[in-house]
Amino acid sequence: MKPKWKQLITLIRTTQPPRLLFSIGIGLSLLTTMASLAIPLLASRLIDNFDVSQLSTAVIIGIIAAFFIQALAGGVSVYVLAKVGQHIIASLRERLWKKLLVLPVSYYDEHETGDAVSRMTNDTGVIKNLITEHFTGFITGVISVVGAIIILFYLDWPLTLVMFSIIPLSLLFLIPVGRKMAEISRNLQAETAGFSAHLTRVISEIRLVKASNAETMEWDNGRRDIRKLYRLGVREGVIQALMSPLVSSLIIVVLVLIIGFGGIRVSSGAMTAGELAAFFIYLFQIIMPITQMVVFVTQFQKTIGATEKVLTILELDEEELEKGTGNVPDHQNLAVRHVSFHYQPDEPILKEVSFTAEKGQVTAVVGPSGSGKTTMFSLIEQFYKPASGQILYGSEPISHYALKSWRKKLGYVSQDSPIYAGTIMENLTYGLEDEVTREKVIQAAEMAYAHPFINELANGYETEVGERGIKLSGGQRQRIAIARALLRDPEILMLDEATSSLDSQSEVVVQHALKNLMKGRTTLVIAHRLSTIVDADRIVFLEKGEVTGIGSHDELFATHTLYQDFARQQLRIEG
Repeated sequence: MKPKWKQLITLIRTTQPPRLLFSIGIGLSLLTTMASLAIPLLASRLIDNFDVSQLSTAVIIGIIAAFFIQALAGGVSVYVLAKVGQHIIASLRERLWKKLLVLPVSYYDEHETGDAVSRMTNDTGVIKNLITEHFTGFITGVISVVGAIIILFYLDWPLTLVMFSIIPLSLLFLIPVGRKMAEISRNLQAETAGFSAHLTRVISEIRLVKASNAETMEWDNGRRDIRKLYRLGVREGVIQALMSPLVSSLIIVVLVLIIGFGGIRVSSGAMTAGELAAFFIYLFQIIMPITQMVVFVTQFQKTIGATEKVLTILELDEEELEKGTGNVPDHQNLAVRHVSFHYQPDEPILKEVSFTAEKGQVTAVVGPSGSGKTTMFSLIEQFYKPASGQILYGSEPISHYALKSWRKKLGYVSQDSPIYAGTIMENLTYGLEDEVTREKVIQAAEMAYAHPFINELANGYETEVGERGIKLSGGQRQRIAIARALLRDPEILMLDEATSSLDSQSEVVVQHALKNLMKGRTTLVIAHRLSTIVDADRIVFLEKGEVTGIGSHDELFATHTLYQDFARQQLRIEG
């Protein structure tokens, strides 16, 4: 396994940063540092010859030029390196976003939405801060410190040795304190990500929270997370409280040493007053970069943690949308052959399920709750792969076809069809690659019995539906979902309890819309209501993940005891 810092370098390289721009930025930073190092030397000569009559024009011009170069090169280098950093982060976020979109559904079954959001925003933000804000300061800081030390030895090596004699002692305190600070920072980062995930989950389900009177419970949970962050923040503050006076004390000790020993050196003629003044300036040119370097190290530790989390996502297996033979043949039978499936190895959901959905016919899948009906639909959509067995379309397994091409064949309408924040038009045309004319959209809406209520809205098809379509009724949302399915023109239609959550009036309208949608298509239906099941060409009865009966409504009602009970109780048929 690569060292953690190499993982960060590898991750940055994969974003293909503009190397020429980066080299220019580093070059300008070096020029800025060299100019800042030249200023004290030039100033020392000016101090040693501080007489109006003896002022050196060359020295004054040199100081002005150094200030100008420092300001101009510094400003441009900051802009250039910030642009490079933004390019790296934009590329990284694009990779991460693409990855999140092609990860299998199983990933989202096991991870909270807030976790993915945190990776996309918080962790990439940490990496961005290191690159755009701290990296440049670290590089120029190292150059500035090394350059200043060399010049100090050149000016007066005995005074330089006295000044640096304090460093070994200071490191005895600073290194353990710095390590503790890095540990706290990593914990703080992890807790912040967890808190972000909790916030996302609660706020996205705020109606459930209120309907369940769970405000107090969520307040307690949130307060617990906030208190954890508070305690970590206080611990971070304690470390900073130790670091700040420690560093200040070290600076004062160094200043006293320079003033005392330096004064002796000047009085003995071993060095000039200008050189002593330069010593003080170079001291601050060492202290400031060291502070930046300490901050960089702390930020680097945070970034290593963020990098690991981003890489855990980028290295996951993804759905291969284009892999396969390409286009799916038209109008074939859909056959399920000995399919078994489990989410957990010791908890089978489907066991040796076999049935055939004939092309152009309606096949209903019924059974008690938890029998695996919706899971069967998920396998057909290839959200999951069967543990054993195959699902065939024609003579080929559906896994043989390109996933993108296969899903174009499918239309799905569930009991709570997803509607996202946006306009009705955006929801109707969502996911369609080819441009759809307004006339075609209206035609689909009319067939779905959605056009009349859409027309009555203030902004018609441009009406904003709110988050999850909250501004629409259940029946309206279902009709929009049906119109969307009509626009996709699927060959295989899957209806998952499409009318179970509707009132009787809405159900009548939606049933008419569904009949329009089902014409000429191979239809798979999960339903509890007689009106949806009784006319099906074939009914598949699932019980605890196993097929216990296949036939028409009359055949099963005559021969299948559990189906009789199911029909009497759930479809309200009198025996």
